[in-house]
Amino acid sequence: MSSKNLHIPSFMARPQAGAMARREVGAPLKDPIQKIITEPLLQHPVQHTNGIQVMTLAQMTHGGLWQLEQLHVRDHHLFLWITRGQGRLLLHGLRRGFGAHNAIFIPAGKLASIEVGRHIQGQALIIPNNGRVQLPDRTQQLRLQDGLAQAELTGLFDDLRRELHEDRPFVNESLTAIASLVSIWLRRQMQIQGAPPLASAAERIVRRFCDILSDNFQSGRPMQDYAEDLGITPTHLTRVSRQCSGLTAADMVSQVVQHKARIMLTQTDLPINEIADKLGFGSAAYFTRFSQQHFGAAPSQVRKTAAPRG
Repeated sequence: MSSKNLHIPSFMARPQAGAMARREVGAPLKDPIQKIITEPLLQHPVQHTNGIQVMTLAQMTHGGLWQLEQLHVRDHHLFLWITRGQGRLLLHGLRRGFGAHNAIFIPAGKLASIEVGRHIQGQALIIPNNGRVQLPDRTQQLRLQDGLAQAELTGLFDDLRRELHEDRPFVNESLTAIASLVSIWLRRQMQIQGAPPLASAAERIVRRFCDILSDNFQSGRPMQDYAEDLGITPTHLTRVSRQCSGLTAADMVSQVVQHKARIMLTQTDLPINEIADKLGFGSAAYFTRFSQQHFGAAPSQVRKTAAPRG
């Protein structure tokens, strides 16, 4: 077959062959996503029935920065591609900074918070935790210096947006295939970076605490129970948590509960007493006091003043 009759899908082509990545060898790579973020395609988040979504960081925080900046756990995988600006991360209990050309992966079920700066720009890929895309099981932050790696990742995001926007035949298969290519890109970069440095004793404790907290924050358990699970005292747990994350263990529990409470109040129609029960509060009155302390309003008022659901 003549090569001129072959059609190669854009997500299967090498990124340097596309218009987004074309440049002279040795020339500095311009911000590969600056053009994309101003296109009409990204005026609204795009999502398909298989659950894969692509959106900007600004769209992720529609309704409040707390959605990213407060410690929380997600039931889906989150992949962030930061192209401008800087901020701070709390990944699996460890505080760190991030800047432009950072790729950040947060698996489903891992605690994280992302404090974004005023001028930050970037995009997010949400992948359902349904096993269709093979992904790493640990958080990852990659600081990319290689222009070709940056262009390759930008091209994959471009392909995802195109599929979501045009909704062509076999779109579900295509989205899963491109998301799998993102996973391959991520795992290759992790391999290039090499094994992470050995964690200190304090870091190991905090990571174990985060794993237990992710599964139990809705139980209303006292801090003593978390410490006993770790075989340490509550005082020591507080000390190592502050050392690694900048937050006490109690602060971490409180933030995760606050985030989940706001999500349930503003994005569901569950009765308030049922939300209180699901979050481990002994009564709706106790939940109301918690809401007034942390949100400055009763749960009903938080729900009333929130952005329209949907």
